[in-house]
Amino acid sequence: MSVRFGLLGAGRIGKVHAKAVTSNPEAKLVAVADAFEQAAKDLSAAHGCEIRIIDEIEKASDIDAVIICTPTDTHADLIERFSRAGKAIFCEKPIDLDVKRVEECLAVVRETGATLMVGFNRRFDPHFAAVRKAIDDGQIGDVEMVTITSRDPGAPPAEYISRSGGIFRDMTIHDFDMARFLLGEDPVAVTAHASVLVDKKIGELGDYDSVSVILSTGSGKQCVISNSRRATYGYDQRIEVHGSKGMVAAENQRPVSIEIANGSGYTRPPLHDFFMTRYTEAYANEIAAFISAIAKGTKAAPSGEDGLIALALADAAVRSVKEGKTIRV
Repeated sequence: MSVRFGLLGAGRIGKVHAKAVTSNPEAKLVAVADAFEQAAKDLSAAHGCEIRIIDEIEKASDIDAVIICTPTDTHADLIERFSRAGKAIFCEKPIDLDVKRVEECLAVVRETGATLMVGFNRRFDPHFAAVRKAIDDGQIGDVEMVTITSRDPGAPPAEYISRSGGIFRDMTIHDFDMARFLLGEDPVAVTAHASVLVDKKIGELGDYDSVSVILSTGSGKQCVISNSRRATYGYDQRIEVHGSKGMVAAENQRPVSIEIANGSGYTRPPLHDFFMTRYTEAYANEIAAFISAIAKGTKAAPSGEDGLIALALADAAVRSVKEGKTIRV
């Protein structure tokens, strides 16, 4: 039996999830809702689904689950609505920009017994997942230090930055979740530094575009995160885990993995241009995991609690920059 989906939001990430759902033989995209009529029409035409308003999707008997790709400030309300409507819920990160609001939302999820999965797609990237498997298999011994490099090819528009909650809650939050995924335990201290080196307008909006974070756990494990809103060479996504017996790393990926050697030297094709192409497999894999959790009646992961912890780490990073000190979590 296919899981029947309603998609809330037909923007950039909504299109990515629509493709993941319609490519999965165990899923069917029934309907899409979007405040912008043309966006809904375009996605409907591309994937053969109906256009409905959110109220209709909430009450629909032919929809089992929803994917929430609407603006962040709508996420918590929609999760609560669809939890009470008996639908399974996949929600893009973050659940909300306020920890207290997230806690209130998760209380409703627990009360209703709804299935909730938060969109930290990088856990499902085959390369990053292989790093985790190498750790689990004991190939590098005990994890001691993690290094995460995540740099965007360019800064988002000012309108987006003003609603995003800032670089730590919007961009680094993915790396906070990946740090937990690789460290195997939760950080207890956060030290962050931030600058405006790419675009002064970002600073005028109260945000940063270049940040470094050090996380440490109770046992002394460390993770260093490097973020930038500018990478002239493409979408820079690398991780390295150092352990007591060795090291495992996942390098940058390219649309074509070849190397050319001639009189000019060695050259390779450019990196992926952004997350839509770099993480295509990850998006497909996370939707498959969500479908599996629904079918088996098991708890979905990453969970709402994972989203809450990542947000708390982001808040700690913001405090660390403002107060100029390490913040205990």
